[in-house]
Amino acid sequence: MKRLISVPELFELMKSGKKYVLLDCRFDLMNKNYGADSYREGHIKGAYLVDIEKDLADPKSEHGGRHPFKNHMDFKKTMENFGISNDVTVVAYDDGDMQGAARLIFQLNNLGFYNAYVLDGGLVSYKHFNGDIEKEENVADNKSAKLDVKIDNSFIVDMDYVKSKLYDKDTILIDSRAKNRYLGLEEPVDKVAGHIPSAKSYFFMDVLNVDDMTKSSFKSPEYLKKHFKNLDPNKEIIVYCGSGISLMVNALALDIIDIPYKIYPGSFSDWISYDDNKIATGEE
Repeated sequence: MKRLISVPELFELMKSGKKYVLLDCRFDLMNKNYGADSYREGHIKGAYLVDIEKDLADPKSEHGGRHPFKNHMDFKKTMENFGISNDVTVVAYDDGDMQGAARLIFQLNNLGFYNAYVLDGGLVSYKHFNGDIEKEENVADNKSAKLDVKIDNSFIVDMDYVKSKLYDKDTILIDSRAKNRYLGLEEPVDKVAGHIPSAKSYFFMDVLNVDDMTKSSFKSPEYLKKHFKNLDPNKEIIVYCGSGISLMVNALALDIIDIPYKIYPGSFSDWISYDDNKIATGEE
């Protein structure tokens, strides 16, 4: 499935006369003010600011992870407030790291809305192509947009499903966090270090073109095929991370090379919220 849109393609959309909504999803887990501060410093003309913690996630509870998907009806209302209806194209962007923007797009997919794309290269690429930047805040207050939803959970799994697939010969679990967290050598955020048993380590940053995102956030398809060469596309692939955000980067990379997958939004922070769930350390 195509979930990426290039800056030149965005420019074509802007000139087409079709309805579109731009959403700024920049954020930093360690700096809660980063998104709003960055938006005020300059954003794509016409874009609305999305607050990852408030607009995309429900409050943390006993289970569900640190960033549980916002419940469907509240998320639907939030998107309608941004002016999103079924005849609108949504383009979400961030700094090019793909995390916040992809998280929003996958949640729209969960509502059954697929006319939604992540801007490849994010604001870095947009500026490289001399796109218009503004500092004026755009206030979301749409009263007329109506989004008809048809919930699609076909690509989403929960803790019980993951637990039933541990060491299943036809399933591959992908851990998207940094290698030291996967190995259990350090854990800067969650209360327990390690990984879900049987998972393989594929750090999400390894697929990003961090040195030059002017054309694309991702390394070449040839590199991605080599990077994921041990994944059998005929097996069920489940992707997770710490709290259901960075896994989306690996998911987009798998899209590029046409490898199907499912995502576990609750991720490791949900997994460890159940006391009887086992934790593995070291390489598997």
